[in-house]
Amino acid sequence: MAQLPTRLHHNRKKRGHVSAGHGRICKHRKHPGGRGLAGGQHHHRIHMDKYHPGYFGKVGMRYFHKTNNQFWRPVINVDKIWSLVDAESRAKITENKELAPVVDVLKSGYAKVLGNGRLPSRPIIVKTRFVSNLAEKKIKAKGGAVVLSA
Repeated sequence: MAQLPTRLHHNRKKRGHVSAGHGRICKHRKHPGGRGLAGGQHHHRIHMDKYHPGYFGKVGMRYFHKTNNQFWRPVINVDKIWSLVDAESRAKITENKELAPVVDVLKSGYAKVLGNGRLPSRPIIVKTRFVSNLAEKKIKAKGGAVVLSA
């Protein structure tokens, strides 16, 4: 950033006025309240309580050595399942009405099928690890099946 010439500094207007707009009593010092979030539980407590409630303290239980692999469960809704059918399979299905595509959602990076949305009125076979009750009901209502795999 280029430096302004002295004549353009706003402080020029304050020349001759003793405290330059910073007050006579409480001097303009470096960090009068402390640096950063200092004093959140002491002299800045009212501000912290008013504008940042719940900032201090703990909540919940501790979980030692949490490994997130066991919690991996990305979800997909039934209305998006047909988007996992590749174009080649889709072409075969449109020719023959009796065929149903087999969709392995695990290969597409999903572990659970949820029941939001509508399915087209065509049967579909879904391979998945987990499935919700509503999703299973919707898939079976269209003549499809759910195959659980590890």
